[in-house]
Amino acid sequence: MTEFDALIRILVAAILGAMLGLEREITQKPAGLRTHMLVAEGAALFMVGSILLSEQVETGEFAVIDPTRIGSTIVTGVGFLGAGMILRSGGRIQGLTTAAGIWVAAAIGMLVGSGFYIIGIFGTALCLLTLVGLRLIEQRLLRPRVAALLSEDEEESD
Repeated sequence: MTEFDALIRILVAAILGAMLGLEREITQKPAGLRTHMLVAEGAALFMVGSILLSEQVETGEFAVIDPTRIGSTIVTGVGFLGAGMILRSGGRIQGLTTAAGIWVAAAIGMLVGSGFYIIGIFGTALCLLTLVGLRLIEQRLLRPRVAALLSEDEEESD
């Protein structure tokens, strides 16, 4: 991989992360544009760096360079970021979707950083469809029914 290829991978990952973050920003969630963009960009930087390092090191009969080892540590590190986004307030849990979005942004960065552009783009589109499309379904179909069920329960208890 050339350094130019590496730069393109990092840029594409940052753009895809920004797309996810923009959706979170528009819906006024805690982690938005910059967070998702930085997570995807950082994951891509780590993967690109790992690949470049593995290409530079000569391996002998007993030495093996495994670029996927850095990828596994990205998943662990992003878990800490996500855990910081999840809050319990009374009986409600908040931030779980945002934490999952950060996790997906890291996966997209890792994929694009490894050169799998189409999978990264598809993952971004699917994530946006999940966030936007399912929110519309929740708002139009599920919440009115839940509200109706709750009001029925209140009437029965009176």
